[in-house]
Amino acid sequence: MNERLHSVLAQRGVTPESLAEACEVDPKTVSRWLGGRLPHPRHRYRVAEHLRVEETFLWPAPQPLRATPTGGRGTELIGTYQNRASVPREMWLALLQQAREQIDVLVFSGTFFAQSNPHVARMLADRAAAGVRVRLCFGDPRGSAVQVRGHEEGIGDALAAKIRASLTYYRSLLSVPGCEVRLHDTTLYNSLFRYDDTLLANPHVYGQPASANPILHLKWASAGGWFDDYARSFDAVWAGARLWAPEQEETHGQD
Repeated sequence: MNERLHSVLAQRGVTPESLAEACEVDPKTVSRWLGGRLPHPRHRYRVAEHLRVEETFLWPAPQPLRATPTGGRGTELIGTYQNRASVPREMWLALLQQAREQIDVLVFSGTFFAQSNPHVARMLADRAAAGVRVRLCFGDPRGSAVQVRGHEEGIGDALAAKIRASLTYYRSLLSVPGCEVRLHDTTLYNSLFRYDDTLLANPHVYGQPASANPILHLKWASAGGWFDDYARSFDAVWAGARLWAPEQEETHGQD
């Protein structure tokens, strides 16, 4: 199944029938595309143009890591990206909008999460209103882990400043039932973005910003796999994190 094509059609409000009409093909042909068949190059171009997305997002070029797993834990890996910037913005939006149970985010600053989507707080509040549990966990700007990471990346106190700036986007969520924001002081090996049974893991390379590192696109397949390992690591960090209290942060900054 081409999940990306399904997601974009739902996001754009385009029916398979109308897409078939725009591409001048039979609706059964679009059904086969949705089922995973690769369209002819001219049809791929027409679809991408009609839906206003990059063709490579709907039909990414095959990657070795996607082809090599043959069973076991590796079957959960359904895609990879060279770096976080390579993940299409439409995909971030679709995952957020389609979440039905939970959204978990674990980062240090996660500035891109809001800067690439200025309506992220409202969208998260909408998902919470629909019954989705939203948990956002940022680095503690007063913690030692952030100081160490800033030193390792060669940006010093700039990381703590980035976290404080990023948090301002989410102040409105503090009063939203179902949304919770916490601050952690742990060594962060991966940034994590979970949407129900889909998880994007962003491993960290020493001395490099998270944005420059790869993304592993995981889909839950069975208990005890990679997905569950990352999900448990999120829960462990979350359990030790403290609630974000903006008033305390502002007071601390004046001391």
